[in-house]
Amino acid sequence: MSLLNAPPTRGKVGFVSLGCPKALVDSERILTQLKVEGYELVPSYDAADVVVVNTCGFIDSAVTESLDAIGEAIAENGKVIVTGCLGKREDVIRSAHPGVLSISGPQDYRSVMDAVHAALPPTHDPFLDLVPRRAADDDIGIKLTPKHYAYLKISEGCNHRCSFCIIPSMRGNLVSRPVDEVLREAEKLAMGGVKELLVISQDTSAYGVDVKYAEREWRGRTYQTRMKALCEGLAELGLWTRLHYVYPYPHVDDIIPLMAETGANGMRKLLPYLDIPFQHASPRVLKLMKRPGAVDKTLERIQRWRGICPDITIRSTFIVGFPGETEADFEKTMKLIQDVGFDQSFSFVYSRRPGTPAADIADSVSDAEKRERLSRLQAHINAHARTISEAMVGSVQRVLVEGPSRRDQNELTGRTENMRSVNFPGHPRQIGQFIDVVITDAMSNSLRGRVVEAAA
Repeated sequence: MSLLNAPPTRGKVGFVSLGCPKALVDSERILTQLKVEGYELVPSYDAADVVVVNTCGFIDSAVTESLDAIGEAIAENGKVIVTGCLGKREDVIRSAHPGVLSISGPQDYRSVMDAVHAALPPTHDPFLDLVPRRAADDDIGIKLTPKHYAYLKISEGCNHRCSFCIIPSMRGNLVSRPVDEVLREAEKLAMGGVKELLVISQDTSAYGVDVKYAEREWRGRTYQTRMKALCEGLAELGLWTRLHYVYPYPHVDDIIPLMAETGANGMRKLLPYLDIPFQHASPRVLKLMKRPGAVDKTLERIQRWRGICPDITIRSTFIVGFPGETEADFEKTMKLIQDVGFDQSFSFVYSRRPGTPAADIADSVSDAEKRERLSRLQAHINAHARTISEAMVGSVQRVLVEGPSRRDQNELTGRTENMRSVNFPGHPRQIGQFIDVVITDAMSNSLRGRVVEAAA
């Protein structure tokens, strides 16, 4: 029997991945290590010898979803290893599912592998054991995203202590990855066909502060472990680079010129897109949230950004109905939304998270008030989003093609620089590629168009 045809003998592992993009990257690393060690990854409970569930514990609905997923895996398979953010609340998991084999927190890859080894002890294989094993951190490995885009996680944890957030207790303080390691990973992704990098962390603009912006070398040039230097390095790859979770520190100003510049291939050096989690606009509520409160100064800076890069897209996150929020407080958030003109938002009503300081604040806002305020906020953002979409009609947009349209299988769908979905007649060979599309019709967050035919 040849080495290439040798069957896996380590055992079969099923995997359930829940939560945010940061958790997805954790899942990719675990899956890569499983594959490196010769375990077979299978898509069903019935085929698996053991099941790993990577959980989320950020909000109540995520906790419920995670506990349900663990329960389903136990019912369908019986042997379940739990990891991820909810793993930091072992008592909650054990109370609901005392029979799980092992529980570990996020980024604890070694504990997951130890639990897999205990459930499926490695056996000697004369073929696989001849192949040198590599750690998952040393290679790109398995990706759970489509081939044309990938999440690029640049750090773990967060130094903020927002009163409503459970993340620091789950993922710890900020730990930045060395800039050369991040750039090498991005380079490998580009060589593997990735067209878009989505840079993620809990606080992207704090990147490198924990290592005092240490310098590292990549491609014969020295880069600081700092957000601007990272963006300059990523710009060398000629891809779409999109930043997420950017706190509006003053040094964010330094990256805006990159958004207005194009490289040799005509692509933006950095996509004109920022995801800034404002959460609220009332100084009183922001103080209760233990978040920065200089909203007016940030608004002035956004106006300066638009002077440099007029088509910059600003996305945000808002919490409605935080304990003690009055109608006057909420109106301050509505005014911020009107003044900034956000393109999109992820907004939700406040829910109490045990273990956070905010959990001890009396919740004086009724559920009905929370829902009504959220409806007003989202309606305002959606109306502005539609205005932006309508202004795009007649323009030619660079689009990254995602796949078949959900609305019409005879059409394709893709994304623009400002994250608008576009549906258009196309050919499957265009999936995963950049094409130019002229916009013919607009809705709030989606568009219709037709492919610009290349000149003969």
